[in-house]
Amino acid sequence: MNIYADNAATTKMSKAAIEAMLPYMDEIYGNPSSLHSVGQRANEALADARMRIATLLNCEPREITFTSGGSEADNQALISAAKLGERVGKKHIISTAFEHHAVLHTLDKLGKMGFEITLLDVPENGLITPEEVEAAIRPDTCLVSVMYANNEIGTVQPITEIGAVCRAHGVLFHTDAVQAAGHLHIDIKAQNIDMLSLSAHKFHGPKGIGVLYSKKGILLSNVIEGGAQERGKRAGTENLPAIMGMAAALEEACHSIDEHAAHLIPLRNKLIDGLAQIPHSILNGDKDKRLPSNVHFCFEGIEGESLLLLLDDKGICASSGSACTSGSLDPSHVLLAIGRPHEIAHGSLRLSLSEDVTEEEVDYMIQAVTDVVTYLRNMSPVWRELTSGKSEFIIK
Repeated sequence: MNIYADNAATTKMSKAAIEAMLPYMDEIYGNPSSLHSVGQRANEALADARMRIATLLNCEPREITFTSGGSEADNQALISAAKLGERVGKKHIISTAFEHHAVLHTLDKLGKMGFEITLLDVPENGLITPEEVEAAIRPDTCLVSVMYANNEIGTVQPITEIGAVCRAHGVLFHTDAVQAAGHLHIDIKAQNIDMLSLSAHKFHGPKGIGVLYSKKGILLSNVIEGGAQERGKRAGTENLPAIMGMAAALEEACHSIDEHAAHLIPLRNKLIDGLAQIPHSILNGDKDKRLPSNVHFCFEGIEGESLLLLLDDKGICASSGSACTSGSLDPSHVLLAIGRPHEIAHGSLRLSLSEDVTEEEVDYMIQAVTDVVTYLRNMSPVWRELTSGKSEFIIK
């Protein structure tokens, strides 16, 4: 059996996305900035895609900026908000300790530029409360950035309530919605969101294309110079085939959110319950307030890398966390943020399911993970010390 369970890293492109892209690689290949008829056909398609995506998010087309993906959108959102704050003497930014590195590294950069950064502590359940956000807001706060759904442990934040707190205090609110878009309902106006980032390849669209939503009136700062594309705020010829594929994929995903959730949540919960039967294992993040597709565990006494390699031998593609840091030997900053010790964080597993996962595949994953964890523990000197009583178990 072959199971791809790493959909949080990237998804397989949908047939709808591929079909939507093909005409813009062959027939309608013009540069949308060109004035001739071939270019204007491309420009009309670009405007159509922008309108369709804006409709899905409940915003205006001119509030949509096309980017190369979520990381660029995060960078531009944070830098823009910081510069706007600096103009009026506000140089304090609030975020969380378990954001994606596209946010955290940008905040590090802004910190070196004189901004004060407050990273909210994350409780063990992985949920930030509006009250915590409100308590951290100061008169000089210019931005709050809280991710919609965590890319590793899958917890879904109370975005609407956090947005309302920010709106009440006159503070810009940005959310990294890369893991949420196409999987959870997003209504930018109802949720008090000022800026939002998304990436097409997380919802069966092409790689290398994303969106930054910025509320009308927010002046974006350029992170790429060179041309007048995207209202002069993102230079470079628009990647029209990818944009059309993204629009088609997002439409398909958004129209099926409830159907997919109804299918996924029972299977996700069955997988969680099955893996929880493995002794000295622990689920990371709240069991219910999480993405329908996300299962994330730590297993004491093993190394995650060995677990992934042996699962791959059994036909299961999984990960230990963010694909952006998969080459690092350091434990996940997300797991450390929720209080997992280093030795536990190293033994982590993320299974992110696709919408077409079957119960048979879930049963297979439960058995395969159980077998591999048992195998690794039987050959582990750390496990022998734990079971002999020389060391104490951390996960009881």
